[in-house]
Amino acid sequence: MKTLKLLSILFIATLASCSSVRVNADYDKKATFTNYKTYAYLKSGVDKAEISDLDKKRILYSIDEVMPTKGFSKSENPDVLISIFTKERERVDVYNNMGFGWGWGWNPWWGMGGGFTNVTTTPEGTLFIDIIDAKTKELVWQGEGSGYLTNNTDKKDERIKEFVSKILNQYPPTIK
Repeated sequence: MKTLKLLSILFIATLASCSSVRVNADYDKKATFTNYKTYAYLKSGVDKAEISDLDKKRILYSIDEVMPTKGFSKSENPDVLISIFTKERERVDVYNNMGFGWGWGWNPWWGMGGGFTNVTTTPEGTLFIDIIDAKTKELVWQGEGSGYLTNNTDKKDERIKEFVSKILNQYPPTIK
């Protein structure tokens, strides 16, 4: 019974850890973020992202939803350029249940019991969103989000929106 309870807790913890997006951000401390009000996409950067064109569109649509909430508007003459970059890897999780114990078995001999090992792989992706000063062409802010990926087309939009919103939640940086 304890083993079943432990496995249930591990499974729930695994699901909880998979559902979140881990984010980080870095920025140029000399950049004046209050001067940036308009944006456009850096086509050469977006084209280099090694994902499907449909997923690129999903990311760009999600960015377009978030940027106005940050006080930005799209422009032909932007203050900043936005680029994206992606990485994918297989996350391997190994669970060992070493349920050793001594006891009387079906035969007249004492014995020792063992456990089991469970190995799972999950595709995990990282999305980088770069904000580049349009005049100087220098990177001023980079946000990064990592988490599990889904192949379920119905859930892709929702998952990509979660990635983008959590990453851009870090922008503009809180300057101390």
